[in-house]
Amino acid sequence: MIGLKSTLNVIDNSGALVVECVNILKQKVNNGWGSVGDEIVCVVKRARPVSSAAQASVTAVKVRRGDVRRAVIVRTRKAVRRPDGRMIRFDDNAAVLLNNKREMLGTRIGGIVSADLRMKGWGKIVSLAPKAI
Repeated sequence: MIGLKSTLNVIDNSGALVVECVNILKQKVNNGWGSVGDEIVCVVKRARPVSSAAQASVTAVKVRRGDVRRAVIVRTRKAVRRPDGRMIRFDDNAAVLLNNKREMLGTRIGGIVSADLRMKGWGKIVSLAPKAI
């Protein structure tokens, strides 16, 4: 359950480390709470530092502190119930940053994601992740 002002770790290589949720983009059926697979609007709170040599390279950091970006929630601390009755819970809240075309900003994912993402139309994130639970 991700709400307003919730902080999430960023698990892609876009350059952001921590983001803060400012809006959940979906139908308001769950009173404004977001879960795995939901799209959010977030502000970058911490980002990797950018050196002058890295700015000129092709793999430059794509985000800076204070940037407003879209993201998709990939892990939550709140347990999610699966149809077969299992409860899946992670150690932290995590997200992957997106551009305005709903494509991933980074090219790699550095952590476990929820397998429920595939059912919600985020198969590309699941395929790039090292493991889906």
